[in-house]
Amino acid sequence: MINKKWDIVLKDEMRKPYFKELGIFVKNEYGQKTVYPQYKNIFNAFRYTDYDEVKVVILGQDPYHGEGEAHGLSFSVEPGVRRPPSLDNIFKEIKSDLGVTRTNNTLTDWAKQGVFLLNSIMTVVKDTPLSHKGKGWETFTDDVIKLLNEREKPIVFILWGSYARSKKALITNPNHYIIESAHPSPLSASRGFFGSKPFSKANNFLVDHGIKPIKWGD
Repeated sequence: MINKKWDIVLKDEMRKPYFKELGIFVKNEYGQKTVYPQYKNIFNAFRYTDYDEVKVVILGQDPYHGEGEAHGLSFSVEPGVRRPPSLDNIFKEIKSDLGVTRTNNTLTDWAKQGVFLLNSIMTVVKDTPLSHKGKGWETFTDDVIKLLNEREKPIVFILWGSYARSKKALITNPNHYIIESAHPSPLSASRGFFGSKPFSKANNFLVDHGIKPIKWGD
């Protein structure tokens, strides 16, 4: 079980042949290799944030591939794990944007508030980024975005980097709000991520639509 409403919304999707094939592939990979996140955590984004509770979507590409990092939420790492550089830059932008500090590297509190932390590719082999690209995850998560797009209640979609921004075409409902910029990676953060103020923009939109804003700091 993922979560009550997600189970209903995704019922037909999970019956499709590609998803069954994906499930077989993923189980085999976990049986033969070190794959992240832990098998039980693959669908954590759905467990922490149910379909009707989504306020903000932050889309990643695939999970962190270092030992003990990924736990099923994009950009978030397990407690006690060193902060990845991209997450460090996200926290710097929170400080610059909102004047608040974020020190907790595990973003489950965001997820519980309605921030849907979705990786487009939901599993990865240790130390091998994009190792599960093209195996079916993208079909599944694209359809998840389409299902969220169908919702009448407004959602903020935060798209960082060219990969996430390529999903903009899936978000056609004028009720929703898209925030896009460069990726927080050290390679690109200085080229449009820093100073983009995604967190205040998201909260302002939510408040304007009568939705409780996100507490982004600790």
